[in-house]
Amino acid sequence: MDRIQRSKEKFEQLFGESVPVASETDPDFQDILSRFIFGEVFDQGDLDDRQRELITLVVLATNRTLPQLKAHVNVALNVGLTSAEIKEAVYQCAPYIGFPKTLDAVNEINQVFEAKNIALPVESQKTVNEDNRLEQGLAVQIEIFGETIEKLRENAPANQKHMQDYLSAFCFGDFYTRGALDLKTRELLTFCIISALGGAESQVKAHVQGNKNVGNDKETLITAITHCLPYMGFPRTLNALNCVNEIIPEN
Repeated sequence: MDRIQRSKEKFEQLFGESVPVASETDPDFQDILSRFIFGEVFDQGDLDDRQRELITLVVLATNRTLPQLKAHVNVALNVGLTSAEIKEAVYQCAPYIGFPKTLDAVNEINQVFEAKNIALPVESQKTVNEDNRLEQGLAVQIEIFGETIEKLRENAPANQKHMQDYLSAFCFGDFYTRGALDLKTRELLTFCIISALGGAESQVKAHVQGNKNVGNDKETLITAITHCLPYMGFPRTLNALNCVNEIIPEN
């Protein structure tokens, strides 16, 4: 099957029989887009459609491309993602892109859910409390990155120790411990979020190693970053790929 036919079949599977608006106003551009994304990128690697849509959601949220995000919330539901999984993927963006952008993305999701009569709020996925969020977050952080985390905390200057606590309690305690998405999925999404940001290559490298530590191999990372390409462009994709190759060299 050629990429034109693949793109038509994949688009219909994801979006139904709807016709993209750009097909009427910019047909050449729509053909380039559809044939590349749905005829080539979706066919590369072994991620399933549910994983691909989670990645798409977080990259669109990171880039604040909200109309496309709303469209892909519908696709996410179409491929079988639950309302909790969709919400948790976008919540996962907050430590990296900030609360305002994340709230904008959550608002788009809520509009789709309300239109489809999906009850809000979705079931809470919280597993920590005020007394143990730091402890639980630190445990997850060490599971991902190893004992180096304890050394970083010990070596932090006194006026910066609060940042280490925030990382452990907020980033990992408040988010990584939540339900609906497992650790491997959250760490893969984080890799994609940070890659989409641009200019955060040192953190991308850290999360390449983190992904490796939790069981996401190099081919999974390459497939994930390839899936990000149509949504964030070549410069950030190639930068992320360089990070993958530096941390996990080819044979």
